[in-house]
Amino acid sequence: MVLLLGLAGGTGAAARFMVDGLIRARLKTALPWGTILINVSGSLLLGFLAGLMMRGQAPESLYLVLGTGFLGGYTTFSTASLETIRLIQSGRTGLALVNGVGSMAASVLAAAAGVGASYLLPGQ
Repeated sequence: MVLLLGLAGGTGAAARFMVDGLIRARLKTALPWGTILINVSGSLLLGFLAGLMMRGQAPESLYLVLGTGFLGGYTTFSTASLETIRLIQSGRTGLALVNGVGSMAASVLAAAAGVGASYLLPGQ
């Protein structure tokens, strides 16, 4: 299980690197849209996976490997925090507030939407 977690975490980190690079290449703004999209999409997927597990439609091992491993490597609260600090340091406090508070709120809402979406599937 530890090996699978490590492999999934590394794969998630590589996916984050690629997604962030693609977004940065296309959007040249001070707001870190790559990190925001990564954290929101990862929260949505984790919520969906958690919802499936809560309903008995996904085994705990799948949640551990995909949730803790892949999505743990894919999402990044620490980078979002650092990017918020960098915005403050550059005098962009409004963008820092949007990034810090907005990103967290959007991620929480996405996780809730993911759990809700899991209930749309037929099952127990």
